[in-house]
Amino acid sequence: MDILQHLVAGFGVALSPTNLLIAALGCFIGTVVGLLPGLGPINGVAILMPLAFAMKLPPETSLILLAAVYIGCEYGGRISSILLNVPGDAGAIMTALDGYPMARQGLGGVALSISAWSSFVGSFIATLGIVLFAPLLASWALSFGPAEYFALMCFAFACIAGLMGDAPVKAGLAALIGLSMSCVGLDSNSGVYRFTGGDIHLSDGIQFVVVVIGVFSISELLLMVQQHHGSAGQVTQTGRMLFNLKELAHTWWGTVRSSVVGFVVGVLPGAGATIASAMTYTMEKRLTDTDGSFGKGDIRGVAAPEAANNSAATGSFVPMLTLGVPGSGTTAVMVGALSLYNITPGPALFSQQPDLVWGLIASLFLANLILLVLNIPLVGVFTKVLSVPNWLLVPGIVAVSSVGVYAVHATTFDLVLMTVLGLAAYLLRQQGVPMAPLILGFVLGDMMEQNLRRALSISNGEPGILVESPIAIGLWTAAALMLVVPLGLRLSRRRRHPDLRSAARS
Repeated sequence: MDILQHLVAGFGVALSPTNLLIAALGCFIGTVVGLLPGLGPINGVAILMPLAFAMKLPPETSLILLAAVYIGCEYGGRISSILLNVPGDAGAIMTALDGYPMARQGLGGVALSISAWSSFVGSFIATLGIVLFAPLLASWALSFGPAEYFALMCFAFACIAGLMGDAPVKAGLAALIGLSMSCVGLDSNSGVYRFTGGDIHLSDGIQFVVVVIGVFSISELLLMVQQHHGSAGQVTQTGRMLFNLKELAHTWWGTVRSSVVGFVVGVLPGAGATIASAMTYTMEKRLTDTDGSFGKGDIRGVAAPEAANNSAATGSFVPMLTLGVPGSGTTAVMVGALSLYNITPGPALFSQQPDLVWGLIASLFLANLILLVLNIPLVGVFTKVLSVPNWLLVPGIVAVSSVGVYAVHATTFDLVLMTVLGLAAYLLRQQGVPMAPLILGFVLGDMMEQNLRRALSISNGEPGILVESPIAIGLWTAAALMLVVPLGLRLSRRRRHPDLRSAARS
């Protein structure tokens, strides 16, 4: 009953004209920032944080603005992912696997609308989870130490092998390439430069925006040029911009499952939307892909990662509010915003600043509704990108990508590196090597290494710490099953159908 009273009071804060206007503005800004490749929610929130403080907004209003931008970026990241095969951020990588093929089949509007709906459901379920289970889940998250996080990363990599059911070796190779790229730069523990070749431009490592634009955008443009030979080959539009009831029913349970899993993963500090979307995409593929349609434009492959992506982003507020521990890079920036107001997040925040906490939670419900109302009518506007002829679209994407990459360090070296990575990715894609595992390997590699080192430091180099806790053992077991079970099923199918064996050899 106390929760309901607090939530009603929170809606009183969130529904004030100023806060409602600020939430709507934040949703719009977040959507725009999210659709620009390479910017992502961290940059959007970081840019607006000093502006909000300079405007002398009350702390609850400032936090509502930053939260709306955060959630809006998660919505916006799917737009370029689906229409251009260029993920707006790491969490939107999985959406491109089926979203972009749907766009090429003339179903870009359907993919965008179902992703908006799934994002709404994912965020709504996660916000409901914050209301009901925040203290309980926060205490559970504390049981994750470096060893458990390392096991979680290994489980995520085991899931990656499931992304390419017919080519797990190529998926594994791509993941290893991504892992290798994440090792470039200054070793934060020893201070030694690794794999830089003596080039000072690589001392900070390879930036995510350089990798994602090179691997996805540049390679995709090369494939477009190859396929259309410079012509203005257009995508045939179906004329339908919204999903229908049959498609809604087809994706409903996958969306709900992915929302729950995404929320649980999002509660873990540092795990984030990238792991959640990869895990749920693989889970749905294993559970529902009976005809091998995932990766070829299956609407379930769009709904699941989008629900998990937004659910995990919303779930990251749990450790921030209840423990004072940022659940993601974006919430870390928001903790900094609170410090500007001399507010320390943690268990006492619920009793000391109830208006701020429950006003924020209520604003998450409202922001999701605003984003759904904002994004669904704009589907037709977004899909106009597909009607742009290739002779204009290709140079336009190159220009936007180049500006985004150059803005990172303001150096032409990043532009050259982007081009080299794009050419390498183009050659790998020609050989059937998937790019999603490569990006995931790159994103998760640093976290994996840091947690392994912390665990071994705690145990004085004894590797047994990696399998001591029940959580770690459970994750290792799940990872092994993810690798062994699909292999066993493939071997079993080939024994029953010898023609599959000969086809695989050929």
